[in-house]
Amino acid sequence: MASTDETGHAAPQASPTGIAPPARPPAGGAAAPGGRMPRWLPRAMVLALALIACFQLGSWAFHQLTGLLINILIAFFLALAIEPAVSWMASRGMRRGLATGLVFLAVIILSAGFVTLLGSMLAGQLIKMVEGFPDYLDSVINWVNAHFHTELRRVDVQEGLLRSDWLRNYVQNSATGVLDVSAQVLGGLFQLLTITLFSFYFAADGPRLRRALCSVLPPAKQAEVLRAWEIAVDKTGGYLYSRGLMALVSGVAHYVLLQALGVPYAPVLAVWVGLVSQFIPTIGTYLAGALPMLIAFTVDPWYALWVLIFVVVYQQFENYVLQPKLTSKTVDIHPAVAFGSVIAGTALLGAVGALVAIPAIATLQAFLGAYVKRYDVTDDPRVQGHRGGNRGAGPGVPLRARWMWGRSRNGTTGSPGDDTQAD
Repeated sequence: MASTDETGHAAPQASPTGIAPPARPPAGGAAAPGGRMPRWLPRAMVLALALIACFQLGSWAFHQLTGLLINILIAFFLALAIEPAVSWMASRGMRRGLATGLVFLAVIILSAGFVTLLGSMLAGQLIKMVEGFPDYLDSVINWVNAHFHTELRRVDVQEGLLRSDWLRNYVQNSATGVLDVSAQVLGGLFQLLTITLFSFYFAADGPRLRRALCSVLPPAKQAEVLRAWEIAVDKTGGYLYSRGLMALVSGVAHYVLLQALGVPYAPVLAVWVGLVSQFIPTIGTYLAGALPMLIAFTVDPWYALWVLIFVVVYQQFENYVLQPKLTSKTVDIHPAVAFGSVIAGTALLGAVGALVAIPAIATLQAFLGAYVKRYDVTDDPRVQGHRGGNRGAGPGVPLRARWMWGRSRNGTTGSPGDDTQAD
């Protein structure tokens, strides 16, 4: 009988040689109390911690550099837009740096002249509005008194506005927000300078950039990269061409309206509406329509309402009729794809995404189109949308419905084909 210890467990018996047999590991696979840690476990823990740290560091760096990456993206598409003009001048013996500088100089001169003319016009109209504000207020008060049988006076309205808490709070908030506005203006100027410098380098050193990119790729991949670059230049130029056409149409339409209403500075306002509404996505339409409304209000308050109605109606016409057709012709993408790409770009990158979405999608579609194998389509009438063209597929829905109706009335049985043959 086996001996037992004080705990009631059987004591291990000695072997015939006098050496105790090795102890068995506990049930369940657990390590022995005195067992050693596996050698790979510390390395795995260190590797996992290092990967987590690298991921956190990369995520933090990406969020910190998002603004810079967006500026580089805008600069790249701007360089693609001016690439045809720079290449044309470079092909005639001019250095690319000088050609790029001349293109940017022309753009800056045109922009500065337009902003100066617009600023002087806006300043003159604001002074005119401030000087004529009492007359506008009198006309509004007289209209209210005549239609609502009140006895308002301009003095009472002015005193009420000056003593109101709303005006006092507005002045205080405006005074405290001057620094924020100044910081935003400086940030916008720095962002504009960054985009200009990057776009200048991309356009001036385009061949060097392409050569450096192709030097790390095999010859087959080099041809694909150069082809994609050429497609991107063509699609970006086509997109800007379509935007220019829409700006021209919008400017002419608004010029006709403003000229008919007798609004001053109609040509300048028409150019403003055309450019701002097309090249500032998402909020450009509202910014473009606000200035003509303001100027029209100085002539007649009702004219501002007419301008607002025209802006809203024309915007719907442009979004659903003009823009899809022009974009599909110049960028060669379906109107639904163009509309969806703008929505997706806005959701991803905001206004910048809306601006670069269409040329990016057009470039990707044209590049991938060369690798999609296409087949000849059969002459099936169903391709054209005609139903019931294939008689071998069985009776159509009208025939089946007519057979079921006749069966319910006559109490007959059979199939639709039998009725047809009987007829």
